[in-house]
Formats: sequence, structure tokens, C-alpha cells
Amino acid sequence: MVAVLTPLAYIAQRWTPSPRTLQRAALTAVLMSVVIIITGGAVRLTGSGLGCDTWPKCTDDSLFATPEQGLHGAIEFGNRLLTYVLCAAVGWAIIAVRSAKPRRHGLTRLAWSQFWIVMGNAVIGGITVWMDLNPWTVAGHFFLASTLLTVTTLTWLRTREGDGAPRPRVPRPVRKLSWALVGSAVVLIAAGTAVTGSGPHAGDSSDVPRMPFDWATTAHVHAVFAWVVCALAVAMWLVLRVVDAPADTRARARELLLVLLAQGGIGYVQFFTDLPEVLVGAHMLGSCLVWIAVLRLAMSLRERPRTAAEIPAQPDPALSAVSQSGVS
Repeated sequence: MVAVLTPLAYIAQRWTPSPRTLQRAALTAVLMSVVIIITGGAVRLTGSGLGCDTWPKCTDDSLFATPEQGLHGAIEFGNRLLTYVLCAAVGWAIIAVRSAKPRRHGLTRLAWSQFWIVMGNAVIGGITVWMDLNPWTVAGHFFLASTLLTVTTLTWLRTREGDGAPRPRVPRPVRKLSWALVGSAVVLIAAGTAVTGSGPHAGDSSDVPRMPFDWATTAHVHAVFAWVVCALAVAMWLVLRVVDAPADTRARARELLLVLLAQGGIGYVQFFTDLPEVLVGAHMLGSCLVWIAVLRLAMSLRERPRTAAEIPAQPDPALSAVSQSGVS
């Protein structure tokens, strides 16, 4: 009896990605996670949220956007098509991670969680359309997209290290400060969704409901949390210099400060210029970059050595035996 292999196991048995290929596959999923967030924002900023008025079809009678739906339909349908590109990137990451030698079970679970997040967010996106862009479901849609960005980033960072027990590279108080920074960044992103949900860009020209908050007050609260994150980032940069942290960790802290500086500048300019769509889109991109920088800094505070040397893919003995018997 020969065991039946799953497609992933079949590929893994015959192919071993190089470390660079593995990292590039994981990075592709990160990049597509950012793209899907930005294009989702473009759908809202162009008022195309109901360009396709139902889900999973674009209309009751057509899977695709129709000429009658105009530019808004094309934009919304284009964003839906990008979900398939995202699925391809996530699938490529899963295949590469599963094929790594030796088998990395924790990394494989991380990669597979990307798939389930994408599927879940597709459903929430459909519910959002059915509920005529209810701001709470829109916020949930964005949160799951941010969760996907978190998992893809962690997967990418984990491909660059081993599976040994994590070892701290800085003292414990510094690591606690890092977790405070991560938590504050999460609150900052959540406050940003409240600004979006109560602001003028509702996602469609129809009477879309908004969150029951005063937009200006919510924006000020968001700015307060932004200053908290900035203060913690500066504190991290200073503390890392004091404790003589590794050079790459200090570099991650500098990168975070630069991204925060640019993001803060864009935020204040868009606030005082009545939220032009281009600047709002740039601010969304900055939000992604800030979160990635926060995660990179947090992950750089510890290291995980490789537990075993990578080995090449081994041929399937059963198939080799069948091939040899066929030749003889």
C-alpha cells in the first residue's frame, strides 16, 4: 500500500525552496496585503463602495461589472479581482513554507492562517455590501485586512530566522516598552477607523450611515494616540542606544521614527486641507508602513537560531521503484 499524498505534500517531497525564495514568497504576501488595503481605500475614496450593489455577483444578473455601472462599478469590481491576486500570493507563500526543509510546523500554521483570514474577510466584505456600507462592518473589514497584514508580516519575519527557542537580545524592561508600543499602535489604528467611520468619505454618494461621533473630536483623539506612539518610539530609540542594542535593532527603531514623522506630517496636512482623497490614500499607506515598522522592531528584540541545517528535497521512494521497474 502506498500512502496518497496531498498536493502540497507531493510538491514538498520534490522541491525545496532556497532561503531567498522562501523569504520572497512570504514578502509577496505582505506586499499584496498592503495593496488590497490601499485599493480598498481607493474604493471608498472614489465613492465606489456600492459600485457592485450585491455580492458575490456584481449585480443580480451579472458576475461582472456592467457598462451601466460606469467607473464606480469598474473600480469596485477591480478591487474584487485583486482578491484573487492576493489569494495567489498567499497560496505561493503556503507552498513555499510547506516545502521548506526541515518541516517548519509553526511557520506552516502561520502561512495557513493567512488563507483563512482572506476567506473570512471576503465574507465580511460581502456583508458590508449587503448592509449598504454600514460603518461598523466597514471597520471590521479593515480590521481583518490589518490582521492579514500582521500575519503576513510575521510570517515574512519568521522566514528570516530559525525555529529554536527565542532568546532575548535586550533587557526585559526594554521588551516591556516594546509591547507598550505595539499596544498603543493597535489603539491608534482602531481610533483611525473611528475617524474614517465618522468622516466625510462614506464610500458612496448615497445616504450612507456614519458612526455617531463628532468627526473633529475623533480626529483629535486619534492625534493624541499618535503622539503617544511617537513618544514611545522615541523612548525606544533612546533606550536601545543606552543598552547598546544590536545594530539592526537600532536601525529598526530609526526606521520607525522616520515613518512616523512622514505619517504625522501627512495626517496634519490632510486634516487642515479638508481631507483630499490623495492625501487620505497616502495616509492609509503610511498606516500600513507604520504597523509593519512596529512589528519589525518588536521582532528584532529577540532571535531564534536555526535548529538544523536545511536539506534538499528527497525523491519519493515508491515512485522511484515504479519508475525503475518500468524501465527494467
